[in-house]
Amino acid sequence: MDPALLREREAFKRRAMATPTVEKKAKTESSFTAPKDMKKPRPASAAPKIDATNYKTMTGSSQYRFGVLAKIVKHMRTRHQEGDDHPLTLDEILDETNQLDIGSSVKSWLQGEALRNNPKIELTPDGRYLFKSVFKIKDGKSLMRLLKQHDLKGLGGVLLDDVQESLPHCDKVLKNRASEIIFITRPNDKKKILFYNDRTANFQVDEDFQKLWRAVTVDAMDDAKIDEYLEKQGIRSMQDHGPKKPLLPKRKKLANKKRQFKKPRDNEHLADVLETYEDNTLTQSNAVQEIKQNN
Repeated sequence: MDPALLREREAFKRRAMATPTVEKKAKTESSFTAPKDMKKPRPASAAPKIDATNYKTMTGSSQYRFGVLAKIVKHMRTRHQEGDDHPLTLDEILDETNQLDIGSSVKSWLQGEALRNNPKIELTPDGRYLFKSVFKIKDGKSLMRLLKQHDLKGLGGVLLDDVQESLPHCDKVLKNRASEIIFITRPNDKKKILFYNDRTANFQVDEDFQKLWRAVTVDAMDDAKIDEYLEKQGIRSMQDHGPKKPLLPKRKKLANKKRQFKKPRDNEHLADVLETYEDNTLTQSNAVQEIKQNN
């Protein structure tokens, strides 16, 4: 090893030993303890404990309110479908739904706002409540009368869901009237539609015509191609059917009138001055011509 490096190392050790150092002492923990009689401060607002006994009486939750309302509407629909069509007071409804322990604020909300504005609840003049169904039908006769009116007026069918909601004992009535009703399943949402089975429109179709009808495919043809095909076959009875194009009214041609150029009206307020000026210029020009003729 180089002796010069050894000397420098020994000199560095001597300098380090000669340099004074200060040791940092660790802080000692304070031995102060709070007296036993001092009490810890409590939080300003402590949330009340929820108890199973007073849970239903806590009226501040909107979810609880709408739960009470939903239970009432469901009960009114069920009793209507079972044939109970007499109106009830709010206390009677709460008694039948086992909700007599609701708070006064919820009860006033039901009576003044919720039940009054609900689309499925009807308020009678004497302050009682009924279930408001889609159709006013009570038995099979009223159902068939409704379907006939829809058929005559061209309104189409009636949803099975609406009939089940409106008609008491719906399954029994539909079973007894099955021969007078046509059930069609809607392809987009698979809901069933009820139509009136008009037997006067039933007729027997010849089998040869049925075979011809099924053999003709017009799925890939538009109206123009169908018209062209019928015209080639010599069939013109379809010309007056189908949607007609609206005819635009013809515009009347305006008669050619000679244009009359109007004189400018800028100096109408100087009309008198211009007339006197023109008269003076004419007399002066006439006098000049007479003088020239005399000379």
